[in-house]
Amino acid sequence: QVQLVESGGGAVQAGGSLRLSCVGSARTFSAYHIGWFRQGPGKEREFVTRINAIDRSTYYADSVKGRFTISRDGAKNTVYLQMTSLSPEDTAVYYCAAVRVLRGTRVNVKDYDYWGQGTQVTVSS
Repeated sequence: QVQLVESGGGAVQAGGSLRLSCVGSARTFSAYHIGWFRQGPGKEREFVTRINAIDRSTYYADSVKGRFTISRDGAKNTVYLQMTSLSPEDTAVYYCAAVRVLRGTRVNVKDYDYWGQGTQVTVSS
């Protein structure tokens, strides 16, 4: 099992940047595939990006491609989400998620077993 804790959220103006962190508790955290999702007001939780545990390959939703970057630091048991050129449409609670054994395409909520509590990102115009 792994516990996930997100941090780094806050309020920024449009065009600004934030870096979110997701810290995993497991000693084997580096073996987990990690995804970031977000849920805006009145919306369903949606996929943002993911990073593979083995080769660190990444994949992004079209809505964030070129603006967001996912990375991981094995020594710190941390996955980062660097967000730039933020717009009000990016306002949401951001969640990191983890799965040990690959299944599905890892762009769906059901593809992950463990979730953090979320961190709020608010972008004002």
